[in-house]
Amino acid sequence: MDYFLDPLSLEKPKSSGPKLARGTLNFLSFQLTVTSIISLDLADEEPVDQKKYLEDSCKPKCVKQLRNYEACVKRIQGDETGHKHCTGQYFDYWSCIDKCVAPTLFAKLK
Repeated sequence: MDYFLDPLSLEKPKSSGPKLARGTLNFLSFQLTVTSIISLDLADEEPVDQKKYLEDSCKPKCVKQLRNYEACVKRIQGDETGHKHCTGQYFDYWSCIDKCVAPTLFAKLK
């Protein structure tokens, strides 16, 4: 049985390197195997988008723009024509959040 294919094996193949007594463990090989298995598991995970978390932390700093947007939405709620909109206030709110997030986000990017 090849030790590198089975990390729980207690003996190395007889054909390569020094022979180990049955029941002993080559710690360095085991450590390398476990490390490579852990690395493979971490590589399979999806990267987490940090921007979402940074945006959440910046939203309290942009309350004024959010209130302006909410007030606009309330004002135009009864508009039947569809000509009134709150696009400006919406973009002001997200622009504030983007300005807050940008320095921290770009510092974290690799």
